[in-house]
Amino acid sequence: MELLRRGYDVTIGKIKNAEADFCAQKNQERIYIQVSYLLASDETIDREFGALEIIPDNYPKYVLSLDEINRSRGGIIHKNIRDFLLEDYEG
Repeated sequence: MELLRRGYDVTIGKIKNAEADFCAQKNQERIYIQVSYLLASDETIDREFGALEIIPDNYPKYVLSLDEINRSRGGIIHKNIRDFLLEDYEG
């Protein structure tokens, strides 16, 4: 709902055997988002980041969770979901 409120068209992204939770597009801007409650295990981290790592373009990719520790890797940005929801955006 937040992405729609921010003016994005939202779909799921599916490539090979992986699926991005959200693919959001507004004008020429596109972002990919994976959402996880917590990144509590290596298996969860690999699953959430892995789905985005196989997307072959260079649009921004995010993993959102309630974790306070930044686990960004390989150009994929990890953010606390509260911070994401509270950040300014151009609406």
